[in-house]
Amino acid sequence: MSESSPEPDAESVGQTDPLFPDALFRNKKKKGRFRIVEAPTPPLEAPVADTHAHLDLVRDPSLALARCAIHGVRFVCAMADVFENEAVDYDKLDAWRSDAEARLPEVLEASQRALEESSSNPKAAEDAVRASVCPLEVPHVRIAIGCHPHYAKHYDDALEERLIARLGDSRTCAIGEVGLDYHYDFSPRTAQREAFRRQIRLAHKTGLPIILHLREAHEEAYRIMEEEGFPEAGVLLHCFNLDWAVLEPWAEKGCYAAFGGPLTFKKSDEVREAARHMARGRILTETDSPYMTPEPMRGMECGPEHTVFTAARLAEVLGSAPGEERRELLEAVYESALSLLDRAPTPWQASREEGRS
Repeated sequence: MSESSPEPDAESVGQTDPLFPDALFRNKKKKGRFRIVEAPTPPLEAPVADTHAHLDLVRDPSLALARCAIHGVRFVCAMADVFENEAVDYDKLDAWRSDAEARLPEVLEASQRALEESSSNPKAAEDAVRASVCPLEVPHVRIAIGCHPHYAKHYDDALEERLIARLGDSRTCAIGEVGLDYHYDFSPRTAQREAFRRQIRLAHKTGLPIILHLREAHEEAYRIMEEEGFPEAGVLLHCFNLDWAVLEPWAEKGCYAAFGGPLTFKKSDEVREAARHMARGRILTETDSPYMTPEPMRGMECGPEHTVFTAARLAEVLGSAPGEERRELLEAVYESALSLLDRAPTPWQASREEGRS
C-alpha cells in the first residue's frame, strides 16, 4: 500500500457486495444495483502482470485467478507478511491455482449467461466474454514476503529467522512489502527504520529484489537505502501515486515503479505525468488488491484481474495506440515484471534448497 492506500479497516472495498460467479466487471449504481462495465476494448494485445496482490484478502482467490485467465493476466505476485499471515499463501497457493483451473468452464459459462441477459446482441456478448487475445491460462504466481512497517515493532531475531526460512523457498521472488509508513505510525519510527534496514540487508544476503511500501517517508527511505546500498537484484516502489519530483531520484538509481489504480483516478494527473517520465523498462503494473480498485469500478472489491484497466490506461498515457504500438508496450512491461519477479532461484536460495534435500 502507498500514500493514499486505505487500511483494511478503513473501508469495506466492496467485500459486503454480492460475489458474482463470473468474470465480468461491475460498478455500483443506486439502490443496490450493479452495472456491467465493459473490459478494455479493443482487447489487450499482450498479457499483463499484477506485481502486487494480497490474494489472501480477496474473498475468493481461486475465482480471482480464473478471472485473470479470462482477461489475460498471466503473472501475479502474491504478498505475504511474516508477522500477519506468514503461511497462508504458501500453504494455499497450489489449491487456489488448481481450483481456478477446474472452475474456468463454469466461470466462462456464467459470464456468457450474464452478458446475454444484459444484451440484445448475442454476438457482442460472446465477444465480450473474452477480453484478451491471450490463451486461456491461469496465471503463474510467485510470492513476496517481508515485514510491513505497520508490524515493525514485532521485528526481532525470531521473526527474522522465520522470514529467512520463507525466503529460502524457491516460490519466493522478493522481500516485501517493507519500508516506512509515517502516516499511520502503527509502529514507532525507530522500530520501522531498524526493521527496514535489517530487511535491506537480507536483500543483499539473499540476492532477492525488495518491494517498498513508503508513505510520507520517501526522503528518509532514500537516505537509508543509500546508506545500506540499493540491492543489485532490484528495488520496486509499489503503487506509486505521487509526482515525478518524488520519483526522479529513485528512477536515477534504476528502481522500478509499479502503477495501479491511482494511475486511472480522475484527479491523478501528477501520477500520469510521473509515468511519462519513467524509463519504459522500469514501469510495472499492479493492483494492491483488494484495495485501490481502478476507474470505473471504484468502491468494488479489487482483484488481480483489474490490472487490465491500469494496463490500458498506461498505454493511453504513454501514447501507445491500440494495435502494434500497444502490443509492443505491454509486452515490454510484462517482460519487465518477469525479469524482476520471476527469476530462477538465487544462488542463496539454491543452497538453502540443497541443505533441505
